[in-house]
Amino acid sequence: MAIIIFVLVLWYGGLFFQSFFLHRYAAHQVFTMSKTMERITFVLTWIFQGSSYLSAYGYGIMHRMHHAYTDTEKDPHSPSHDANLFAMMWKTKTIYQDINQNRIEIDERFTKNVPQWKGFDRFASSRLSRVLWISFYVLFFVLFTTATWQWFLLPITFLMAPIHGVIINWFGHIYGYVNFKMKNTSKNLFRFDFLMMGEGYHNNHHKYASRANFGVKWYEIDLTYVIIKILDTVGCIQLKPIRVKSK
Repeated sequence: MAIIIFVLVLWYGGLFFQSFFLHRYAAHQVFTMSKTMERITFVLTWIFQGSSYLSAYGYGIMHRMHHAYTDTEKDPHSPSHDANLFAMMWKTKTIYQDINQNRIEIDERFTKNVPQWKGFDRFASSRLSRVLWISFYVLFFVLFTTATWQWFLLPITFLMAPIHGVIINWFGHIYGYVNFKMKNTSKNLFRFDFLMMGEGYHNNHHKYASRANFGVKWYEIDLTYVIIKILDTVGCIQLKPIRVKSK
């Protein structure tokens, strides 16, 4: 039971900070927060993403590029131009690293106001940090595994963030339903997104990229947005006025 709880905490904890901080804050800036709160969130993202930590700077820029170039050859991740999901993941990783290491020229519109904490990112993205997290995961499994099948969950803990990404960026452009006809292949994976905390409403998000709430229909409950509303109510963040401009 401890292993299941541990994996679920990593899955939903890492997913929340990817959606809340990297996606809705860094890439789309649908809310604001103080510099202190931003630094705290950087650290919490590292704690919950662990060995698969993603830089807010690299993620934010790459995701803006995805919206600007969706399903074209310039899209950093698109099933329309990658042979399989592994090819897409490798291409995504390469572009992400090129952005973080300043190996490619980026249009200013993609970098504007994207949060960056260079010193922390160097540490959190370092080989040492990733090895330490992996060692911790292995030790936890050694101490608490009670059945052989549980060991098959261990690789998932190493690669949480890429797994979250591929579910949306590959399957979210192939399977599901659409609420809005778009000039791209984005789809909503679930009618109630219990698995991806609102990220599965991908078609809705491509229609209204600046909305904090990815749900549109009454049954499309966006769990990340529910938490965002609570944080806004208690003053931890400040939601921006709703804009209806679509992308």
